[in-house]
Amino acid sequence: MFRPKLPTMPQPTGTTTPSTVVVPTTITPGSPTPPAPAVPAPAPYRPTVQLTPGTALILVGGGTAVVLVVGAVLVSMLLAVAVTAVSVAVCALVLRSLLASDAKRR
Repeated sequence: MFRPKLPTMPQPTGTTTPSTVVVPTTITPGSPTPPAPAVPAPAPYRPTVQLTPGTALILVGGGTAVVLVVGAVLVSMLLAVAVTAVSVAVCALVLRSLLASDAKRR
């Protein structure tokens, strides 16, 4: 009852690749061949980036815009958390006063 029933697979599914025969190679002792001298690869030609006053101004403006947008999003999230905390605190005070006045009536 508590033994798992394992499914049997009579035939493999999918495509099968034929097995390949690996032929072993023999190693003959001898003199090792000297390694070929390494030729350094030529450095790729990359033009230097030159900032003109116009592109520098665009980069500064774009960075400023990104900082302002991210700051506005973070401040709005902080404000949402603060409003939620205040509303939960007001609900807790209302419930506490209702429970306290109900206990005094008994």
